[in-house]
Amino acid sequence: MKLKDKLPQMSEEEQLALLATDGMLVKRPLVVGEDFVLTGFKEAEWKEKLGACVLEK
Repeated sequence: MKLKDKLPQMSEEEQLALLATDGMLVKRPLVVGEDFVLTGFKEAEWKEKLGACVLEK
């Protein structure tokens, strides 16, 4: 598919349409806050944005 080569030439609308057709293109987990977006699990970033209490077992 060579998607990384195609993305720069695609419009935002085209990119969103592509994401809507293939959920495997979305990096998970995905958390969208009021002023941030977290993708993947990087513990330090999650603690910074969400607080340590969210990550406790």
